[in-house]
Amino acid sequence: MVMMAAVVDACQWSGFCIQRLKEQPRSSGAKDCSFKCLTKGFLQKSILSTTSSTQLKSSTVPLHGGSYVHKKKGIHVLSPNISSPSMRVEVLDAWDDDYDGVIINPESLPLSANAFALALRASLSNWKLKGKKGVWLKILLDQADLVPIAIQEGFNYHHAESGYVMLTYWIPNEPSMLPASPSHQIGVGGFVLNNKREVLVVKEKCPCSCSGLWKLPTGYINKSEDVFTGAIREVKEETGVDTIFLELVAFRHAHLVAFENSDLLFVCMLKPLSFEITIDEKEIQAAKWMPIDELIGQPFYQEDHMSKKVIDICMSAYEDRYSGFIANQLTSKIDGKLSYLYYNDSNKN
Repeated sequence: MVMMAAVVDACQWSGFCIQRLKEQPRSSGAKDCSFKCLTKGFLQKSILSTTSSTQLKSSTVPLHGGSYVHKKKGIHVLSPNISSPSMRVEVLDAWDDDYDGVIINPESLPLSANAFALALRASLSNWKLKGKKGVWLKILLDQADLVPIAIQEGFNYHHAESGYVMLTYWIPNEPSMLPASPSHQIGVGGFVLNNKREVLVVKEKCPCSCSGLWKLPTGYINKSEDVFTGAIREVKEETGVDTIFLELVAFRHAHLVAFENSDLLFVCMLKPLSFEITIDEKEIQAAKWMPIDELIGQPFYQEDHMSKKVIDICMSAYEDRYSGFIANQLTSKIDGKLSYLYYNDSNKN
């Protein structure tokens, strides 16, 4: 939220800065100087992940005959005379991606507004001559003043997370082929049944439609977390019960949920390893082992056909009348990494 506030403040100044840019006479007799990028060393593979930003300090030193005025709510860029023969503008530090695109190193962005604007323009011209296509620009929290400059040069917002905002630029004069921002969130639910045919249920602290409802423990998986491990973790966090994964019994796909994203919910059959309940009082109002008939006897399950069907499928799987999906760890040639493939194995027994 802090970063987005900084982006909004900076954007409010962009229109004012552009007008002043047109009105300001160009400086003559600029001294021969150049800016240099910060020390390299940012790992290429981490460019699209959330990383903590290097602490950067703004510079207020005039650059190439222009000036940089740092204000509380944004930046004021006055362009120098870029036609000066003594001026040397360096391109931004970047590397190629696998799709004829460019990924800019966020930790090497120039500190001053003028330096960034000049380098960005020079870089875009250079990449266009080289036939490059998509450009990815990650601006860290402490660099938020650079956002309106990039927007002015034609960049668009792609997505934002804690600590950064990602901008993109499509160089060819054709519709952009860059992938859209993340559109799905993934949830997990754990169906845990003991030998008394009692299911582990929780009552959440929320003013939503499920308030007061006894339901399965659910939650969202973390980044780089597998579906079944997310289900095991959520059950442990909410109820204190340890479990192991048996099979994935069902999933549902809903659209236009939180922030208009689509939502996937995977329901996993888990076997309890412990039975004592200790609730997370920050999220959960209560938790208990409940007879399955009492669970589905609630009015909610009589009215919600999808939730009722999920419970029916879980019970069928528990009674060996239905085979869900097991998780098998395999190596993919695409990235050479181990990942889980979920599939129905009728010969598992």
